[in-house]
Amino acid sequence: MTDSRANHTHIAYIAVGSNMGEKKQNCLDGLDRFAETGRIEILAVSEFYKTEPVDYVDQDWFVNAVAKVSTTLDPLDLLKVLMDAEITLGRRRDTVRFGPRVIDLDIIFYDQRVIDSPRLVVPHPRMHKRRFVLAPICDIEPELLHPVLNVTVKELLENLDVSGQDLARFDEV
Repeated sequence: MTDSRANHTHIAYIAVGSNMGEKKQNCLDGLDRFAETGRIEILAVSEFYKTEPVDYVDQDWFVNAVAKVSTTLDPLDLLKVLMDAEITLGRRRDTVRFGPRVIDLDIIFYDQRVIDSPRLVVPHPRMHKRRFVLAPICDIEPELLHPVLNVTVKELLENLDVSGQDLARFDEV
């Protein structure tokens, strides 16, 4: 008997960021790496942004974007693919939390599911406070509804306190 969910397609939004080395190229490499699996198809990629660091501010600015993807992977398998891609590209996890990183790949949304497990929380628990996540998602799908807060990402961005969260389109800097 086959698992009928194995071929079911899911829509996920993946945030990608880097603030070390060739930042934009690191982001592009991250997108390429997870798409190589054959089980993740990139449907759209936002503009790339140069963004001010938050939480741990004593570090270089980031380059951030968001990809809308289609996948047959379940959420935890998708997370594993993203973490494997990070490791392959040189991400270390034994550093300062929210500190500098070669690549960061996070699941922001997975369908309209709400997941709260020890390994994965979706929607991403801080995404509604992050201009560097909301602005790129709005490039792709501003009317996307946050399944917990029941407001669109555009509304979240419009009502966000953006102090300390400067950003500019990457090609404008």
